[in-house]
Amino acid sequence: MSWWGKVVGGTFGFMLGGPLGALLGAVLGNYFDTGLDSVGSGDFLGRGSTERVQTAFFTATFSVMGYIAKSDGHVSRHEVELAERVMEQMRLSPRQRQVAIDLFNAGKQDGFPLFQVLDQFRQEAARRSTLLQMFLEIVIATAFADGKLDARERNLLQSIATQLGFSPRQLDQLLGRISGQAQFAQTESSEEQLRAAYKLLGVSEGAGDAELKKAYRRQMNQHHPDKLVAKGLPDEMMDIATRKAQEIKAAYELIKSSRAT
Repeated sequence: MSWWGKVVGGTFGFMLGGPLGALLGAVLGNYFDTGLDSVGSGDFLGRGSTERVQTAFFTATFSVMGYIAKSDGHVSRHEVELAERVMEQMRLSPRQRQVAIDLFNAGKQDGFPLFQVLDQFRQEAARRSTLLQMFLEIVIATAFADGKLDARERNLLQSIATQLGFSPRQLDQLLGRISGQAQFAQTESSEEQLRAAYKLLGVSEGAGDAELKKAYRRQMNQHHPDKLVAKGLPDEMMDIATRKAQEIKAAYELIKSSRAT
């Protein structure tokens, strides 16, 4: 049974506790008559188990997306559309979608315990660096949703990255790649798309073929859907990971094609 199956089945013995458990528990209280405090039965899933990690990922992702969206004082239409797009790509059921919306709204509230949430999520992820990176990429995309990244948002992303164990250099690389990904998907100019392809792969236009292939293989390894799901990415996010992998491959093929002419 998936993590969501256990939630809707009322098996709360594996609930997270801490700030993530409090967030999810408050949201689930809208859908279930039994409170979490009264539930002690069910399968206990220890830290590091796939279903527990999937629950933590889902809860952290949508609540932190809400926090990022509100960080500049207001939530823009673009940020709401991005959250809706993620939900659509996940093919959430109506109930799952409402839980995601409620978590997003919880993240917008004053007093949201951002760093406690991040600290618990990092512990729950149990050194799954590719999973943490996927989470950070979604958070960065939320900050980029309105087409710009101001100094306040940049500083916030640095704080989040640091809390998750990423260096300033690693964040800069992710910012460049995600910016390139957006440009690669949106631009119609072949020249601009080629430049965006290099940014997406995280290499300079002067990189040699060997360096290019190494960057491509590294990114495909980091974004392989089956590997991410095995590490705790919720099954519902398989399409998001698949799309990322497809864009990485398309960028690589475009660069190879341009060099062959």
